[in-house]
Amino acid sequence: MLFPNFADPSEDEAIRAGGGSLSYRRLRDAAAAFAAGVVGQERVAVWATPTLESCVGVVGILLSGSAAVPLNPKMGSRELEHVLRDSAPTLVVAPGEEELPPPLHGLPRVAVDLDGAGASLPPEPPPESPALLFYTSGTTGPPKGVVLPHRAVASNLDALYDAWGWTAQDVLTHGLPLFHVHGLVLGVLGPLRRGGSLRYAGKFSPEAVCRELEGGATMLFGVPTMYHALAEAAEGSGSVAAALRRARLLVSGSAPLPEREFRRIERTTGQRIVERYGMTETIMICAVRANGVRRPGYVGPPLPGVEVRLVDDRGVVVESEGDETIGEVLVRGPNLFLGYLNRPDATAEAVRDGWFHTGDVATRAAGGYIRIVGRRATDLIKTGGFKVGAGEVEAALLEHTAVAEVAVTGEPDDRLGERIVAWVVLRPGAVADADELVSHVAGLIAPHKRPREVRFVPALPRNEMGKVQKAALRRIAEA
Repeated sequence: MLFPNFADPSEDEAIRAGGGSLSYRRLRDAAAAFAAGVVGQERVAVWATPTLESCVGVVGILLSGSAAVPLNPKMGSRELEHVLRDSAPTLVVAPGEEELPPPLHGLPRVAVDLDGAGASLPPEPPPESPALLFYTSGTTGPPKGVVLPHRAVASNLDALYDAWGWTAQDVLTHGLPLFHVHGLVLGVLGPLRRGGSLRYAGKFSPEAVCRELEGGATMLFGVPTMYHALAEAAEGSGSVAAALRRARLLVSGSAPLPEREFRRIERTTGQRIVERYGMTETIMICAVRANGVRRPGYVGPPLPGVEVRLVDDRGVVVESEGDETIGEVLVRGPNLFLGYLNRPDATAEAVRDGWFHTGDVATRAAGGYIRIVGRRATDLIKTGGFKVGAGEVEAALLEHTAVAEVAVTGEPDDRLGERIVAWVVLRPGAVADADELVSHVAGLIAPHKRPREVRFVPALPRNEMGKVQKAALRRIAEA
């Protein structure tokens, strides 16, 4: 059963969001009533606003045996049209007063009644039945629909409970969007399957999450840009530092956490952030255990039940444990998706002999600790006969006091094959020139990993989860 507590729900708080809250009993009643109205639908879209209604809608869809298709409310019309055409939902979940964009106007709308009751729980869907349909960012073409089964959601959450000592007594808070795996699967379904509580902060701000931590939240999920903001706030406010100090666990994911932010949080609060690594197609792959060693830049060993191997360019398994040996991450286990919707070609290319080829490159240290270097297509730079991970160069640049943000890319070079280019955002009022930054990197890591060119920019293009969109930087370079 995906939500065991629904069998005999208590009056304990399950979700608090947007000024309202639901006990487990009210959540079960509202979700079961909603499920009764969508049973038999293959896929149901959810206009994923940061509300109780969105959370209950997704839970009800999962109970019904339908698949939920979370939609980003900020999605552009062209992308939204593609997602709707590809997924073909028969209904959209949205409050009656919510103004929806034109591509959704022809789709029947259903609203969630938070006071719904009177329906019994439907039969539990089979483990292999589709539960969620997320769309990838589409950086290499139109977004692909990732079909996650109930089996992947349940097994992965159970593995995280084991890794993080996550219990029904834990209270989670976060300000992550509800149309990604991080915010929805880990951030909403995670506490509900365990029987704990979610105090959803809605739109992220240091004040919002610290208010929940001061009120009893024990865990915080965030992305690196959020921890940057929290570090800034903690350095200027003793109350923010004190609130973060209350947490049992601070978890970062969705993008690499710079060592600088790890150290700033540690210095101001005494907390060492736990890092983890996953993808839409796999949910979570690795996580630093709550009782494990927390080293900045390392996402921990594979989760229980999940197998990880690294392979080189020839497909040969990398056996060594050393930070200079880079390989592509392959994953196998119950956490894998069913495939890409309507794309058997893409599924066959990504999953071979039962192993999902992530496209990420990493090293493996003692104890099986994985360190993600970056994407094979954009972050593995072949320069002068060496393979250089962009993430290592970025981490070195971020240690310079003048650097606020940085992204590193590789660009064609007649002599080197590819040259390392750094895109740098300086801190307000800071001054640094290209030669100074290049020398700084050469003094920290191998000289062949230094940038050959530094470009100063006012900001880096990022998506909703804080990931730098390097394809956009490449387009700027080409222009």
